[in-house]
Amino acid sequence: MSDTSRPGPLPGPLAGIRIIDMSTVVLGPFATLILADLGAEVIKIEPPGRGDMMRGAGPTPVEGVGPIYMALNRNKRSIELDAKTPEGKDALTELLKTADVFFHNVRLAGMERLGFGYDEVKALSPGIVYVHCAGFGQGGPYELRQAYDDLIQGASGFADLNAIRSGGRPEYAPSLVADKTVGLFATYAALAALVHKAKTGEGQFVQVPMLECFTFFNMVENLYGETFIPARGKLAYTRSVNPNRRPYPTLDGYIGLVPYSDEQWEKFFEIGGKPDVFRDPRFSTYKARTENTGALYALIEEVAATRTTDEWLVLLDEANIPAMRYNTLPEVLTDAHLVATDFFQQVTAPGLGTYRAMRHPVMFSETPANSQRLPPPQLGADTQTVLESLGLGG
Repeated sequence: MSDTSRPGPLPGPLAGIRIIDMSTVVLGPFATLILADLGAEVIKIEPPGRGDMMRGAGPTPVEGVGPIYMALNRNKRSIELDAKTPEGKDALTELLKTADVFFHNVRLAGMERLGFGYDEVKALSPGIVYVHCAGFGQGGPYELRQAYDDLIQGASGFADLNAIRSGGRPEYAPSLVADKTVGLFATYAALAALVHKAKTGEGQFVQVPMLECFTFFNMVENLYGETFIPARGKLAYTRSVNPNRRPYPTLDGYIGLVPYSDEQWEKFFEIGGKPDVFRDPRFSTYKARTENTGALYALIEEVAATRTTDEWLVLLDEANIPAMRYNTLPEVLTDAHLVATDFFQQVTAPGLGTYRAMRHPVMFSETPANSQRLPPPQLGADTQTVLESLGLGG
């Protein structure tokens, strides 16, 4: 692009919104990825020389643009800027005067030392939405600590779910689930503040703390027996932590299946040749099935092993019983539904070659999201054009 003055209409419901993004790694970039796909103009501020540390994570044919960075930073522009220098501070100051949202995951004390705490930024742009992604909320003893995905999985009780299920040691989920989940919290927080701004013209400070957000996410079902005072049972939803809750082996692979209503359960056991199971008082009602989940899942596993995956999928579809083929990660890339909906897209971009990208998953009938408006940027690719648009030179 040759100019960074506010663009004309862009695809997506956030067309015309400018976001100055100083977030790095996964949580913040995941949030601003979604906002960028929805049409917001996202200008990514990166440290000179090295950029976002995720540029170096994973195998890549292009130096400085690793696979995770690629997935998180399309539709953004990159400028190299050191806010500790007078020149960098001037540039960031001018950028913030043009912004609707300032988004970062730097500790507040550090931003205040740089002169970009909320009060200072509000003085530059009174209507700005200032989104701070923090490890821990203000006022608690952890407020000043650093936070990473593993630490939050452990502190929130999420890692304990594996110990409850298996009776073994706690384990982290093999996914950056806390970062990505809290990134979604940050996305909706920014959107809610923008709605308020649209109604009133008023900006605000928004803090998105990882521990509180992920604990909220975790405990929705797992507060369970401790919901009432005094407690009516244990923590953790019995169905979720049951060791038999997993894909079931068939004659030739695995399948996921979830009969849910009374009618579906009765039909499933009829198809499986065990019609008397549903008449067992342990399984005849939703409440009884919840209390006897372990025994129920063991019976499902016994029945599932009597047919092939394809046979089950035909029979269960005819009976309107929810079921899905189990995919390995490589099989996800060729899943018939994802292929038909063009979810994984092959993209070619200058300097990056050909790569695989995921289509934005949400459909808007009038303001469609655009997954491929801009390719993931090389470090500092837009520094000159951004600074020139501010009258600062490259």
